[in-house]
Amino acid sequence: MEVYLDNAATTKPCAEAVAAAVEAMTEKYGNPSSLHRAGLDAQLLVDDARKAIASAIGADSGNIYFTSGATESNNLALRGASAAYGRKRKKIVISAVEHASVEETAADLEAKGFEVVRVSPREDGRYYAADFVNACDDDTCLVSMMYVNNETGYILPVKETFSAVKRKYPDIITHTDCVQAFMKLPVKANTMCADLISLSGHKIHGGKGVGALYIKKGVRVLPVVTGGKQEKGIRSGTESVPMIAAFGAAVKKLSPTVTERYEKVSGLKAYLLDKLSGIEGVTVNSPEDGSPYVVNISAVGKRSEIMLHFLESREIYVSSGSACSKGQQSGVLGQFGIRDKRADSALRISMTAETTEAELDMFCEALKEGMEKVRG
Repeated sequence: MEVYLDNAATTKPCAEAVAAAVEAMTEKYGNPSSLHRAGLDAQLLVDDARKAIASAIGADSGNIYFTSGATESNNLALRGASAAYGRKRKKIVISAVEHASVEETAADLEAKGFEVVRVSPREDGRYYAADFVNACDDDTCLVSMMYVNNETGYILPVKETFSAVKRKYPDIITHTDCVQAFMKLPVKANTMCADLISLSGHKIHGGKGVGALYIKKGVRVLPVVTGGKQEKGIRSGTESVPMIAAFGAAVKKLSPTVTERYEKVSGLKAYLLDKLSGIEGVTVNSPEDGSPYVVNISAVGKRSEIMLHFLESREIYVSSGSACSKGQQSGVLGQFGIRDKRADSALRISMTAETTEAELDMFCEALKEGMEKVRG
């Protein structure tokens, strides 16, 4: 029996998303930019998905722009906003625990003349809005802070931070990567004081290869990909109608049950932590009040990669961190005070509301066996 516990890397597409993608590929396969009926049918699918995503975050559909994924959305947010507002204001402030698609983009902008300030957690492992406000000044054009950390499940204080930044520096553009929060925690644009929000399809039981960027009305973002005038010129290129339709279908299915599913997964997390407490040598790295969807642990003394492959031999799939890091440590755990042997032995278990206690039992049994059998 396969036990899949790597949902922070990707989720299994739901039946509704698969059906929507198949319909778009086999029945409504026209180019949405074409002026004939086949093109209109495809455009209607895109419009429907755009409305569903906009409604889910409390926005107007005209504020949603489709991309190839969250990596492109993050690139478009940082590069596009810095190009629009960074001629005179050359500072960007980000958290030190961002996904690689934010951190590496910021590093590239840094190499091109921007000053990038990376704010670390305090000694207690937590972030505070005041630290971001203090990092900003009149030369700052952009602040970027993820909502849920993809490696630990830590929930960053986005609302408090952005509202505090806006009070003191109303012209600063605020961006949040909501990939691990969307359809898991409430994500509302106005409540979060966010000008830009990055979203992903394959993290919410949609398909890979599609994302979206919310751009608040009146906020300028210069395009990164140029060509035709798709997505109102913000993101050129023929829209991936099947994946967009799948994205919309997944949002429609999940949106009404965000609270219900959060409570269920919270119960699963509590169950998992109770089981793990009985396994000698296992330490929990995730905060108690983090997202229940992501639980980071250390099988102390056992290298992550070796334990990961031991579990894989039992058809149990977890990860050692962000899938985008290809098994390499990103440095995020160190920012949260998880270093040395604990970081070298870290495993990430990520669940959905479809995860069962029986699957968690199988994982814990295999982990206990691995602690006894795996060497170094």
